[in-house]
Amino acid sequence: MNTSQTLNPSADVAAVPIAMSQSAPTTQATTATQALLRELARMSRRLLRNPLTAAGVAVILGLVAVALLAPWIATQGPYAQDLSAALQAPSAAHWFGTDEYGRDVFSRLVHGARITLYVVALVTVIVGPIGLLVGIVSGYFGGWVDTAMMRVTDIFLSFPGLVLALAFVAALGPGLDHAVIAIALTSWPPIARLARAETLSLRHADFITAARLQGASASRILLRYIAPLCLSSVVVRLTMNMASIILTAAGLGFLGLGAQAPLPEWGAMISEGRRYMLDSWWLVAAPGGAILLVSLAFNLLGDGLYDVLDPRSE
Repeated sequence: MNTSQTLNPSADVAAVPIAMSQSAPTTQATTATQALLRELARMSRRLLRNPLTAAGVAVILGLVAVALLAPWIATQGPYAQDLSAALQAPSAAHWFGTDEYGRDVFSRLVHGARITLYVVALVTVIVGPIGLLVGIVSGYFGGWVDTAMMRVTDIFLSFPGLVLALAFVAALGPGLDHAVIAIALTSWPPIARLARAETLSLRHADFITAARLQGASASRILLRYIAPLCLSSVVVRLTMNMASIILTAAGLGFLGLGAQAPLPEWGAMISEGRRYMLDSWWLVAAPGGAILLVSLAFNLLGDGLYDVLDPRSE
């Protein structure tokens, strides 16, 4: 036995609280993580309980998988031309037929999934924070701040989204990146309106008043308390917006103002194939069906998220 431990038992006693205090944060973090995982599992079960929502999730996951594995899924290169095989009908060699340059439509459709996901993801990343910030600032401060921000929002909302996007692309010039900017500039106002409505219902709540009396700054109240409570509604709206983003991007591509040839963007593929659609229907049916299916999937996912995240649906 160690003589120092026998003569000084208080050292062991003092070490116990220190060890407990060091393990307490780890235990709390583990408990919080487990609670979060349980909540996510519960939400996933509720989300997939609806067969329509489950179908939407399956289509979106399939789109992501196709985009990631495009080089291995595509039977040919998206730009490979073979004029001797131009305008061939769907067959074992070309599942979705070929276009006027002999390019494989299936391969171009698969690689076009990457462009679609790129546009949707980038626009959502831009629109979400801008709309949320404008909405919570406008709703929290009120007065002239609210009036000025909402009048600007109303100006954007007074124009159809596609028309306004056309105006921005005409000013910026055609191109995929310019189309993303134009779509983002026309997609944030509904998010701002929604976040403002949520903030108006929260700014006079008791916990907001208590935080204000404790000396919390406006920025802390907005970011720490109000913004997290608006996230569920904003996420649902963003998910439903993804369908309109896809349709707007396809519309710009169809008009020649979005992705430029030879990029295999779905709207541009429809534009290129419209001259032959009476005899070679697959040129527009394949990308058109993809746009319809993916847009519907995002709408179904948005409806499912609304049912899961809305507390009134419990």
